[in-house]
Amino acid sequence: MKPVRIVVIAKAPLPGLAKTRLIPALGAEGAARLARAMLLHTLEAALAARVGTVELCVTPDPGDAAWATLPVPPVVRWSAQGGGDLGERMARASQRVVDGGEAIMLMGSDCPFLTADRIREAARALRHAKAAMVPTFDGGYALLGLSDFAPSLFDGIAWSTATVASETLERLRRLAWPVVRCQMQHDIDEPADLRHLPDAWRVGPNDVGCGELPPMKHNYEGGRW
Repeated sequence: MKPVRIVVIAKAPLPGLAKTRLIPALGAEGAARLARAMLLHTLEAALAARVGTVELCVTPDPGDAAWATLPVPPVVRWSAQGGGDLGERMARASQRVVDGGEAIMLMGSDCPFLTADRIREAARALRHAKAAMVPTFDGGYALLGLSDFAPSLFDGIAWSTATVASETLERLRRLAWPVVRCQMQHDIDEPADLRHLPDAWRVGPNDVGCGELPPMKHNYEGGRW
């Protein structure tokens, strides 16, 4: 079994850059604040899963001042996404990790329900399958695990649409790669998705100055709120 590397793909949680589709509901500051909380939660869950190295693959590059105030644990490794669309960026990361002898688990930071237990489940799946996916209700995926690399899994996908997961699964089928589909989860992309957040995590234009959002670790253990 290959060692596993979790690669979290992230934008800097800055007003006007992060979670822009939530700006109509939260304002630019509120959307950025939620993005920051979800990113830190994702890193916490990835580290708690204890399945392998955790890497934060970012734009702008790691040395940019945008990242200076984010309290990322020192054990997390950093890398730059580089240019191109989302598919090109994920493909580069995937090829680099797989060529280095590891399996990769690509994750965004839009799904606060992707707990350490669920990450471990996906890692276990890669022991006997070449791919594992945590699909989301909007047609995308919150996690894609791969023990091998194929450019076709990322090339020409209509990202941020309702066909991302189905198209990726179809391409996996064409490759004849065994794939495990894990339990579908909600992610937080659109204003309508905000109803899925627990009350303590709800933010808006009028409460962005209330300090850090509370950690979710005491609420989500075992996959239950």
